[in-house]
Amino acid sequence: MKLAAYIRVSTTEQTNGFGLAAQEEAIRSWARSSKHQIVDVFIDAGVSGTKEVADRPGLASAIDSILPPPQASGLVVARLDRLARTLSIQETVLQTVWRAGGVVFAVDQGEVLEDDPDDPMRTFVRQVIGGVAQLERSLIAKRMRDGRRIKAESGGYAFGAPPFGYRAEGRELVADPNEADTLARIVHLDSSGASLRQIAAVLEEEGRSPKRGGTRWHPAVIAGILRRARAAA
Repeated sequence: MKLAAYIRVSTTEQTNGFGLAAQEEAIRSWARSSKHQIVDVFIDAGVSGTKEVADRPGLASAIDSILPPPQASGLVVARLDRLARTLSIQETVLQTVWRAGGVVFAVDQGEVLEDDPDDPMRTFVRQVIGGVAQLERSLIAKRMRDGRRIKAESGGYAFGAPPFGYRAEGRELVADPNEADTLARIVHLDSSGASLRQIAAVLEEEGRSPKRGGTRWHPAVIAGILRRARAAA
């Protein structure tokens, strides 16, 4: 079966070991073992799972690939909470895919089956899992707010993860020399007409690391870096 893969990570989740590269590898490994074909990978990097589909270009494009005329027969995610961290959005996405005749898979649980009036527990269990994801996101958000308040009261930088090219020192953002050099390289390649994938290939070849470490660069991450750089220019 031809499937569209969707991967997503929010800013707060990029250090939990389940980033973009890990999700993509999990999906591709599952697809190989299950004899499915991944026709495209759609990415939302640094995007909250609480956002609506219209505010997530990657998810919107993944769903479009299933709508008539379909390029894919279904959608696959590493975990169901990659679709959404809000139950109402999760259910909207599932119903949209199902109404289009598509199927949905989650690597950690297999096919997400459509509602069956003769099996109400199926819907109940799925929605409980979605509700737990929503609760977890709310708790994470509260811990972050509490942490920022405490840090701000003690005089520290309290406005989330510093953008690429900078690091926090006390109350201030200061340039990170290594990241600043890579940022300049990204901007130069972009101004030279290189595509996002070409930029990613060059950065990996040169051994430059993303903010979260490792060697893999995703085009969506580079697009976010360029978007912030342009806004600051």
